[in-house]
Amino acid sequence: MNDGYLDVEQILGYEFEASSFNYTDREVILYALGVGAAKKPLDPQELAFVYEGSPEGFKALPTFAVIFPGTMFQQLLQAPGIKFNPMKLLHGEQHLEIIKPLPTAAQITSRGKISQVYDKGSGALIAIDVNSQDASGDRVAFNRITLFIRGIGGFGGERGPSTRNLNEAPDREPDAVWQEAVPENQALLYRLSGDRNPLHADPAMAAIGGFKRPILHGLCTYGFAARAVLRQFAGNDPHRFASISARFARHFFPGETLVTEMWDAGGGAILFRSKVLERDEFVLTNAKVQLK
Repeated sequence: MNDGYLDVEQILGYEFEASSFNYTDREVILYALGVGAAKKPLDPQELAFVYEGSPEGFKALPTFAVIFPGTMFQQLLQAPGIKFNPMKLLHGEQHLEIIKPLPTAAQITSRGKISQVYDKGSGALIAIDVNSQDASGDRVAFNRITLFIRGIGGFGGERGPSTRNLNEAPDREPDAVWQEAVPENQALLYRLSGDRNPLHADPAMAAIGGFKRPILHGLCTYGFAARAVLRQFAGNDPHRFASISARFARHFFPGETLVTEMWDAGGGAILFRSKVLERDEFVLTNAKVQLK
């Protein structure tokens, strides 16, 4: 069976249709609950992310901005110069920069383009750069979504730089460790923020994907880890959050325990990695938060 094809000249630099996302405090709260905030509802710092009347001041989690790109994944299926089986697409890495503190309600317009295409032999690596701006035209956030598509490599393109050891965890004990049990229904809650992929809800679809049960969204795990860093090193102040990068190394099942290990590398750089306690497997690696 033909896995598809890729024509670099056609796809590199391709610009997606602009997408709009108008949100209110409702979407901010749903996202925060979706990444595990306020499991202890009497904690005033946590309540600030899920209650618009919080005495601490209502705040949007910085990683809320990962949902701004909206349908860019789906648009890739219609892009010229590429054809692939969606079941062979993997979300490899995510980089997010917060350019302007996120308001708790806004009208956001996002524009994305394919900025990198690399030939990895067994597949193709594609990076989508997405800039998001508010109604006044100010840039609010930048996302770089890195995808790996199995079966369409070998087209003769550049292999690209190696990022294997980028943001590698130091060979010493972590400066902080945060352990959090993830409820069995967490994926069902997170999908309300926009990612309705049945892989995260339907046991039959998960089985087709080779999993014994539905898996948690990678970006949900990403949000859990970002919350840990924000709490441990920034006093839960979103204004100090500049950027976050991470590689999605393995799957995570709702109901498991996420352990995030963190190292202060100086200059506001916090290196981290997250693993499944029960399986001792890392799910987020090569990860870093930059604080202001």
